[in-house]
Amino acid sequence: MANPTMSKKAARRQAASEPELSLVDRDQAVLVLPVPKGRRAIEDDAFPFEDLSAIAEHESWRKEVFRPVYHMHKWWAQRLGSVFRSLVIGTFAPSGADVLDLFYRPIRVPGAVVFDPFMGSGTTLGETLKLGGRAIGRDINPVSYFAVRNALGVHPRKKVLDTFLEIEQDTAPAIRRWYESALPDGTRTQTLYYFWVKELPCPSCETPVSLFPRYVFSQNAYAKRVPEARATCPHCWAVNHIRYDAADATCSSCNRHFDPQRGPASGQKATCPCCMTEFPIAKRVRDLGYPPGHRMYAKMVLHAGGRKEYRAVDDHDRNLYAMAGEELRRRNGPYPVVPIEPGYNTNQALNYNYRHWHEFFNDRQLLVAATLCERIGRIEDEHVRDVFTCLLSGALEFNNMFASFKGEGTGAVRHMFSHHILKPERMPLEANLWGTPKSSGSFSTLFDSRLLRGIEYAENPFELRINGSDTKVYGLSAPIPRPRANNFEQFRAEGRELYLSCGDSGVTDLADGSVDAVITDPPFFDNVNYSQLADFFHVWQRHILGDVGHHASTTTRADREVQQGDPREFTDRLAAVWREAHRVLKSDGLLVFSYHHSRPEGWWSVLEALMTAGFVITASQPIKGEMSVATPKQQAKEPIDLDIILVCRKRSGQSAETNLADAEARAAAQVARLRAAKRPLSRNDVRVVLMGQVLRELSGNASVMAAERTLGAMNGELEATIDRLSADRG
Repeated sequence: MANPTMSKKAARRQAASEPELSLVDRDQAVLVLPVPKGRRAIEDDAFPFEDLSAIAEHESWRKEVFRPVYHMHKWWAQRLGSVFRSLVIGTFAPSGADVLDLFYRPIRVPGAVVFDPFMGSGTTLGETLKLGGRAIGRDINPVSYFAVRNALGVHPRKKVLDTFLEIEQDTAPAIRRWYESALPDGTRTQTLYYFWVKELPCPSCETPVSLFPRYVFSQNAYAKRVPEARATCPHCWAVNHIRYDAADATCSSCNRHFDPQRGPASGQKATCPCCMTEFPIAKRVRDLGYPPGHRMYAKMVLHAGGRKEYRAVDDHDRNLYAMAGEELRRRNGPYPVVPIEPGYNTNQALNYNYRHWHEFFNDRQLLVAATLCERIGRIEDEHVRDVFTCLLSGALEFNNMFASFKGEGTGAVRHMFSHHILKPERMPLEANLWGTPKSSGSFSTLFDSRLLRGIEYAENPFELRINGSDTKVYGLSAPIPRPRANNFEQFRAEGRELYLSCGDSGVTDLADGSVDAVITDPPFFDNVNYSQLADFFHVWQRHILGDVGHHASTTTRADREVQQGDPREFTDRLAAVWREAHRVLKSDGLLVFSYHHSRPEGWWSVLEALMTAGFVITASQPIKGEMSVATPKQQAKEPIDLDIILVCRKRSGQSAETNLADAEARAAAQVARLRAAKRPLSRNDVRVVLMGQVLRELSGNASVMAAERTLGAMNGELEATIDRLSADRG
């Protein structure tokens, strides 16, 4: 069954012609900013962080639309492109410059060299290239390196599109057959989603217990406005139309009553509906010694004309799934078989007896992923093969048995990393991996929404102007794609504009004093451990591209990664990177980075690392940080919405007198500006603002020990100050 809609979409993107320009932008001449001497705009008290936060807020709600080049592949804790554009501008604009005005002007910083030692998704690098600077990026994680290499690389759009159309023609039909549904009138159509539920045998009677917390499996994201929902009958498994909050329902198929709001699983325990034995779920899983089983119970099918319908699964669906398993077992080495290593972010999956990464998938998902892996591996052009490997790797985030259903009225698939841990999903969703025009998170739809959109943005970047509606302003920036240097010597000798490398950022091949600014977003010591999660992608990338180079190891974990739960270890490793930054920075260069934390040791670690490396903080600017739609943020009681931007210079040898009253006064002024801009602040946001100013004061101490003594002498004053600033709305 062909998919002409996807091809037309892609063709329209290929045919996109002249960039959209507003009249005011057509007439603007490019403003060249030489690297200034002395104080910079980002160090000014008047730095417009509240206005820039408003721009960033809009980006945060649709980041994959407004900065798609940095979202071509999953990475964690991605900061906002508009924020980093403003940081680069503020770093190279002289003190007194109007950064907000410069944000919407076509400015260039030719020759300026910016280094990001924690490049993540490549945001710093892309924004530097857009402004005409030269960018150096390094990350210890191979998945980050691979994603950035693809995001910022040169990709001829026609070749990429032609390759997709070839895959669609020669491989998609074989994939689509595994998602065929037989309708009652005998016609065949594609299934968008299959609904599954985990099952455990009852410890008393061995009856399979389905771990439904409730039998409602689909409702609207705005259920009070659209109350219609779907529930499965626990007696006959029929799909029923009900209200989302109905406590009593009569099955339309078997006429038996059931409570849609009460399933066998409640919290950490489950009750067998056959013998009424209650048992702890986690213990039962451990006793079994293998992962829980799954039962497929419902599906969403796509009718001609685009109408979607929920149906119970039937014998055709079960037989088709069994056939997929048989086909998978006939293949030789179709998927990577790599153990999951213990860790804070992997232990939850290990506790459910998932021992290998391929166990996150069911047989059909493995078969289709294997089919696409084999086809992508046959692409002759190395760069195009890498791009499609990146696309498939990213699609697997939405196509595994740890993904779930968001519901109607929103993107259908909740990806596996929404909680930043590998949380086993009791009601997983199996999506159509190739996809349909109505699919979410599929290979074909992500080709358009991630890959082509990212390539299009890279070739023709725009900024958002907030004027009642989101206006895309083109013509301000240079295109992003650049040929890469293979090493620093080539970067320097040939004047290349982009150099990427993978490895420990505490040791680089950069020359002394060769960098104008280090601009980055370092990891937080007790937050998400990127490498533990990135291994999910790495094993598939390695499966396609081979176990060579940066894919030689089966894991992305590294001894020198700067992400440790122990504050002492984290501080030492971060200090090593800051020492290297100190070495490669010019004497008047700036180290600029974003940070936030809710715990005292998180702030102290950063301060000690900076002072040990020879830096002093000259400015602290609060700005919009987190993605507004991040699940952990939405679930937090006191969510942190702000990052603090710490601006640092090489220590001159002179110590400054600490005045914590000045720190409180500056923090109070910044809080007042944010409130005047109608930005809601949690208590933890106030903490972030205050701690940035406290660290600025403490960093001027003669030694780390002196700073520590000063901080210790404050006792509980910091918490009292946070209370005062939080309560003072005037």
